[in-house]
Amino acid sequence: MSKKIKAVCFGEILYDIFPDMERIGGAPLNVASRLSSMGVDTEMISKIGVDEKGNELLNYLRSRNIETGNILKDEKHPTGMVKVNLSASGSATYEITYPSAWDKIELTDSMINSVKNSDAFIFGSLICRDEVNRKTLFQLIPKAKYRVLDFNLRPPHYSMELLLELMQHAEFLKFNDDELFEITKMMGSQYNSLEQNLLFMAVKSNAKTICVTKGRHGAVLLHDKKMYYNSGYKVKVKDTVGAGDSFLGTLLAKLLQGEKPQEALDKACAVGALVAAKEGANPEISEKLLSLFMNPVSAK
Repeated sequence: MSKKIKAVCFGEILYDIFPDMERIGGAPLNVASRLSSMGVDTEMISKIGVDEKGNELLNYLRSRNIETGNILKDEKHPTGMVKVNLSASGSATYEITYPSAWDKIELTDSMINSVKNSDAFIFGSLICRDEVNRKTLFQLIPKAKYRVLDFNLRPPHYSMELLLELMQHAEFLKFNDDELFEITKMMGSQYNSLEQNLLFMAVKSNAKTICVTKGRHGAVLLHDKKMYYNSGYKVKVKDTVGAGDSFLGTLLAKLLQGEKPQEALDKACAVGALVAAKEGANPEISEKLLSLFMNPVSAK
């Protein structure tokens, strides 16, 4: 890799509250953490409360080599918290506190400069549940060279109108399979297969890259008009929190660094599986562990 890649993630940073523990999370933070671990210069734009948890979040981001200069502090609202409920299979549902500090990210000149000077600007749909954030995001989007939209559908915090508007501004779209089917159906698709709906989305949006995760069954990637597949990696799931975020961070890092799409997709699926096999959203995954997991026979 000849040129250092820079990415800026915009959105929620918070604490996931499990029945028996608390862990740092938020989809943009999880993506940023994985991007940084993959050698990408990474920055977060967000907001925390003036409280202990906010300070802990800042320290965590700095420990992951994530730039924090554009993380604002809010004296009126607390640092974000999400109650996570896990099913017997490890699948998660969420109760998201509103309003939280991350709902009130006001635009600054420093944010504009960071986005202008980045190679990728990553944002999700959940961050738009508050008008303050929507206004800031839509002022930052035109400044970005390459826009990545990570769908994060959390009822009731989205509308079809908002999703359509966000999609028209993104070159890269990331869905899980349920999100793809839900959105394409709302857009009028009559198709029943994942591939047909992915192609439907490619026609209806401006995206040149679209990826769809399929849980334990891997993922599909449409990149430069060519389809790539990974059928997944078998693991014993601890919890699925953050697995899709690590998938996206890995895939985006590898593509930006010039790796071949199939290799990037394979590594992204492997990292997502390894995250699901561990507790919490951001476990450390070394290159050695990743290589051994993907090619256990060749490592012997």
